[in-house]
Amino acid sequence: METRKVQVTGGSTYTVSLPKDWATANDVSAGSVVEFHAEDDSLLLSPKRDEERTEGTLDVSGLEGDQLTRAVMTMYVSGFDIIRLETPRVSAEQRRTIRQATQGLVGLETIEETSERVVLQDLLDSSELSVHNAITRMRLVALTMLSDAVDALVENDEDLAYDVRERDDDVDRLWYMISRVFRSVLRDPTAASQIGLPRETCFDYQSSARQLERIADHASKIARLSIEVDDVSAEIADGLCELREEALAVPEAAMNALLEDDAEEATRLATEARSRIRPIDDSARDIDDRIHQLDSQTAQVLGLVVDSLSRTADYGGNIAESALQKAAPRP
Repeated sequence: METRKVQVTGGSTYTVSLPKDWATANDVSAGSVVEFHAEDDSLLLSPKRDEERTEGTLDVSGLEGDQLTRAVMTMYVSGFDIIRLETPRVSAEQRRTIRQATQGLVGLETIEETSERVVLQDLLDSSELSVHNAITRMRLVALTMLSDAVDALVENDEDLAYDVRERDDDVDRLWYMISRVFRSVLRDPTAASQIGLPRETCFDYQSSARQLERIADHASKIARLSIEVDDVSAEIADGLCELREEALAVPEAAMNALLEDDAEEATRLATEARSRIRPIDDSARDIDDRIHQLDSQTAQVLGLVVDSLSRTADYGGNIAESALQKAAPRP
């Protein structure tokens, strides 16, 4: 860490010198323009850069299936605006995989295809993206998925089960978008100014979005398991529905706390959400005892459903923790 003494020039202007090593490393010299970004009692300084698209190139030779999909998603989340995927010859299977991966990412489109490369570009301006709207949408979709997944199970509704699983893609798209914006905020203070949120709030939103993504995964899991069970007795169905309502109440209250601007009210809501978790553990044990009296295959499947519902409450508790941190006084 280096220190500099603030000086006064012209009687009213405060000035401070820049470290030479930093200026040299960032091509800052006499006449260069720098940007200041105020965050509470901190002032972040960065060189003013031309608004050029960040390009990244990746050799995808030998990459197929999930490996190739993961590579595309990693480049997207890392913040590259233009992604060049190159190989001596792009196979038809690779093209299909890249196309499917692109469809699962917000704003990403194919702008060039040749026998040796596929070029993707993010067409959305970060200033046009709303992390607040994205996480609000994630909340609605993920929690509705969980509710519908249990309905599909107890009502033996296979069509609803498949619909729940398809909606998981919507949650994943929003999750990757939020992760991309979050990483851009960490890397570039200008990005935080563009989206209009402090970096700490972006962290809280990104952490909570991860919990919602996991809830959606468990909803998809319950929907998949529902296809393996033919009929659920009325007694077990009622117990599962009650457990679902108790579990959903935790992330609902926690998200209300996270999005609440009043610190005192946010703390109250988050504390209420956390207090709901322990009774859910008791309810889960009770219904587990009843499930174990069924045949082994059904008991195993329904036991996994109960576990997913319990985990939903735990994920809601994690969101409540983020809400408490967001509402806490800053040092």
